[in-house]
Amino acid sequence: MKAQAQNTFGTFEGAAGAFFPQPGFFNVSGNTTGTSGSAVAANSFGSATVEWEIFSFGKLMKEYEAAKTVTERRINEQEACILTLKKTLAERYVILLYDQAKLNWNSKNVRRLNEIRQLTTGLSKAGIRPAADSLLALSSYNQSLGDNERFVGLKNASLIKLTELSGDADLDYSLSLSHFNRPRNLGRNTTNPIADSHPLLAGLKNEAAYYSYNSEIQKKASLPSIRILGGYAVRGSGINPSGQVSARWKDGFSNTTGNYLIGIGAVWNVTNLKTNSLKSHAYLQDAQSTLYQHQQYELSMQSDLSAVYTKISQQYKQLEKTSTAMEQAEDAYEMYLARYRSGLIALSELLQIRQLLESAENNHIEAAKQYWLLIAYESALTTDFEYLFNNL
Repeated sequence: MKAQAQNTFGTFEGAAGAFFPQPGFFNVSGNTTGTSGSAVAANSFGSATVEWEIFSFGKLMKEYEAAKTVTERRINEQEACILTLKKTLAERYVILLYDQAKLNWNSKNVRRLNEIRQLTTGLSKAGIRPAADSLLALSSYNQSLGDNERFVGLKNASLIKLTELSGDADLDYSLSLSHFNRPRNLGRNTTNPIADSHPLLAGLKNEAAYYSYNSEIQKKASLPSIRILGGYAVRGSGINPSGQVSARWKDGFSNTTGNYLIGIGAVWNVTNLKTNSLKSHAYLQDAQSTLYQHQQYELSMQSDLSAVYTKISQQYKQLEKTSTAMEQAEDAYEMYLARYRSGLIALSELLQIRQLLESAENNHIEAAKQYWLLIAYESALTTDFEYLFNNL
């Protein structure tokens, strides 16, 4: 049921003849008394109406605000996508540095084993060491050369993956490599809260606002709207004022009459009063649910941020320990190498010391990788990649 009240003022000229105002039915007006000529007549008709809604109890303003939140949500989604790309870019750069560090680490192992191989070969030829030592050193050297090819492949693959996002295959990351192995202590603040401007949280807030505005829109849709109405219609007919009827098509555009109509009306769709109330309540529940989801995400992200600060602090301590262990193992290796040259220890003992050195260096590289991946995760949570991009 729709109720409408209006008061209009306009002309009321009539014209004989039939026309189709809407698909499926047609209108015939006029009096056939006194007409002569053809039994049918050509007709033409054209009309236009305009409505100006001058008052809708704030519904249009709420629709405008709801449309703004949709735009802001799309912006938040774009920012979230950019944030994800930054995190992915940072992680791929860390992996590239990690693979390059592993390649450099293995190249150092190759040089050490080559030095041992040359030393063992000379001692074997001199009869100081058995020939088996020379074969053992050569075997270890060739195995390390094979590992080197694998690390070259991993580094090249990481560079290709990074180029997919950076677009630059000629990267100079030598300085970054030194920062990768020896990062500075950041002194992370564990009290920083998650910013409300984080794209994920801002998107949920805008989504809740959208539902809230739609709830208000449904409430205001139950109220009437005040409108100014205007219209103009043109009729043409093959029946002239003297009653002479013409069936010719072109005469259907003759004997025209024009009418206009203006007025003010109140339109109220009372049928949807209950339906709009239910829709308003449903949107309100959606808004409340989204706000709860926002709180859940905020608490979860804040917990993750506090946890990652703790992990970063402990990871840096591990880096300090592995760095010290690596230096000590390297000094011990040089001492044992000198003892091997002097014939005081066997080759197997020297190779064991070399493996301990390799293990210490490898542990330091693995710790550095985990440290920088934690920094990338922390940067994504805080939406601040300034340190990572400026210092790595």
